[in-house]
Amino acid sequence: MRAMIVKEFRELRRDKRTLGMLIAMPLLLLVIFGYAANFKVPTVKAAVVGTQATQFAATLPSSFFDVTLIEKTDTQADAERLLENNTVDVAIVTGQQPALALVDGSNLFASQAIVSVLNKSGDKVSSQILYNPELKTSWVMVPAIIGLILTFIGTIVTSIGLVRERETGTLEQLAVMPIKPATVILGKISPYFLVASIDMIIITGLGMLLFSVPFNGNPFVFVLGAGLFLFVVLGLGVFISTISQTTGQAIQTAFMFLMPQILLSGMIFPLDAMAAGVRWIGYLLPLTYFTMISQGVMLRGASLASLWLPFLMLTVMAVVVFSGATLRFRRDLAPGRRRHHGTVVAEPSGGQAGSEARSGS
Repeated sequence: MRAMIVKEFRELRRDKRTLGMLIAMPLLLLVIFGYAANFKVPTVKAAVVGTQATQFAATLPSSFFDVTLIEKTDTQADAERLLENNTVDVAIVTGQQPALALVDGSNLFASQAIVSVLNKSGDKVSSQILYNPELKTSWVMVPAIIGLILTFIGTIVTSIGLVRERETGTLEQLAVMPIKPATVILGKISPYFLVASIDMIIITGLGMLLFSVPFNGNPFVFVLGAGLFLFVVLGLGVFISTISQTTGQAIQTAFMFLMPQILLSGMIFPLDAMAAGVRWIGYLLPLTYFTMISQGVMLRGASLASLWLPFLMLTVMAVVVFSGATLRFRRDLAPGRRRHHGTVVAEPSGGQAGSEARSGS
């Protein structure tokens, strides 16, 4: 038994990825659930418009309402536009009794906190919830789940499919073919892109049918955002496959990419409720920006212009991830390199020298 225990420890020590996962995963979960697992939104962005905007803004509790805009000439239509563009979480229209607070229902936890605070203010404010009048959780979750499914296909399924080809040796055969690495990658991910697109259509349709989730925006904007997001997660899948030699390694690495996407993208816990250090991790994740796009288009009917930031971030991520995956893939398929049991071995090069090297061996 002692020999078996020593053997297992030696194998574990050699398997850096598994050892890292055993150490990093508990620490990651501790940090996430310690700093991010919070549903209470401490502050919300607010706008006050109308003829009595300045006076009314002074009466709001500053510890909760972060008033970013005070405009006496704006109307209720202007306030609704602020919510549609996700500029603020609540827009209060003054000049009438009582004042009207328009609340963005697509931001579920913030809107619940806003309604709770406004209910304590007495009769001076009446509230109206837009985009999710009944504050249904399903209306907020379905657009995010669409992104989660695309993430699952892009990272786990794609990486496993490519690693299996590496294990069977078919991927290395591409090294002797006159094909650019970028072309190889696009050819490999095209089937996954098609399958993920079909899944997206099915899940979106079922979400609208089963949970009555509305689709208030432009389908083209939604499809464009989904396409960019797919390129990012498929690029991550390709990158994972280039640093993995076995299916088990690919699953481990993909899981490490997938876990933060679920917990830190704002899908479950609101970003505004997270500690600042953890929240910035969420802003580096592609699912965060696709959730902004899907919720914005489906619930608020947001335009492409109002969603410029998540589109820009996904575009940058797509370029960075695909460039990294292509460079890594090019190194794996470079002439004069082959893989033998997970180790890169340099092949002899040059006609005469190569022949002599092989004959001498």
